[in-house]
Amino acid sequence: MNKNNAFFKALESLGEENSVETDLLIEKVKSAMLKAAKRAYPHSEERIRVEIDPKTKRFEMYIVQDIIDDYPIDENEVNIAEAKTRDPNAVVGGTILKEIDISTLGRMAALSAKQSIKGDLREINREQMLEKFEQKEHECITAKVSQVEPGRGTVTVVYEGTELYLFRNEQIPGEVLEEDQSVKVYITGIIGKNKKPVVKISRTHKDLVKRLFELEVPEIYDGTVEVKSISREAGSRTKIAVWSKDPNVDAVGACIGAKRSRISAIVNELSGEKIDIIPWSEVPEEFIARALAPAEVLKTIITSEEEKTCTVIVPNNQLSLAIGNKGQNAKLAAKLTGFKIDIKPRFDSVTNEEAPEMSPDFVVPVKEKPAEEEAEEETAETVEAAEVSETAPEAETAEAAEAPEETAEEAPASEETAPEAETEE
Repeated sequence: MNKNNAFFKALESLGEENSVETDLLIEKVKSAMLKAAKRAYPHSEERIRVEIDPKTKRFEMYIVQDIIDDYPIDENEVNIAEAKTRDPNAVVGGTILKEIDISTLGRMAALSAKQSIKGDLREINREQMLEKFEQKEHECITAKVSQVEPGRGTVTVVYEGTELYLFRNEQIPGEVLEEDQSVKVYITGIIGKNKKPVVKISRTHKDLVKRLFELEVPEIYDGTVEVKSISREAGSRTKIAVWSKDPNVDAVGACIGAKRSRISAIVNELSGEKIDIIPWSEVPEEFIARALAPAEVLKTIITSEEEKTCTVIVPNNQLSLAIGNKGQNAKLAAKLTGFKIDIKPRFDSVTNEEAPEMSPDFVVPVKEKPAEEEAEEETAETVEAAEVSETAPEAETAEAAEAPEETAEEAPASEETAPEAETEE
């Protein structure tokens, strides 16, 4: 009985460690022990029985033997004389159970049982992992920080008893996470679903911001306000374009909330990351101008619909603001709109002549260009920073900001004119 008590105690611990119900674990142990016994008694394969009852702490294995009045030829038979020593009521032609001493199964059989149980546990864990997280792919969850590795910077978080790993490159730059802190993470996907599933999580993914807005803004959650596009440089700035299906609902105002309560909650969750809320427009020129907020835009010219390129004219004192630090504002606007943006000042800093694009009758030239000019354009640098004059603080011009491969999603046209952009500094 003491051995059985130890067995059931170990079984209970194994179930807790692997988050497996005792009944399910018992079935797996039964199956493993049957395999081991069949290996030790190959001629009794169909006659072996395993009984495991956690309530009575009973763990026994038997071979069902036929009772005969002759000499038994193998383990499947027993003479009537021996049978009566076990059961006085035994009769020839009946059956009787012979208990198997587990210690006699042999080392190989025991090892086989152990490996079988391990394999079953891995499969159970795999199924549980998929059941728990498959429906949460591309969603936001709240987890608790359990460990922070000082060297590599990997953060271990726990969600419903499962440990997940937030690697350094998926953490917001400059953010310091502490043990027992609750954080929201975005599940980017599950790899190795058919073998050993690994749940990948991130705090830098742009869709984390979208999910946070869904949690904080009821109008987005119920579909009244729609998030059309997002561009993000984690830890620094995010631009999000929103549009309202209901003309009576202000999309930007809904995202900001009363006394900025909604936007403040999101900014705090992202450790102070700035968020620009842009009213989306189906008119590209209007949308591009708004996307460059907080800079003022005088004019936007679409130079090629197919190649998604445009030229934007801004006041000279707004050029640096439009480009942003290291070109960040222009890059984010390009990612948000899907357009390659060439930013130019209104007046030439040397000649003080107004940009020709500001002329009322300015017409975009037809794209019939010599090969030499096309080659020069291909080598043009994207917006990293504008050329800055040594005598003037304003840059003379900005190179084109490259649009990303992932362009803004197509959206149904709105009959309403969206309000002006608001910026969360």
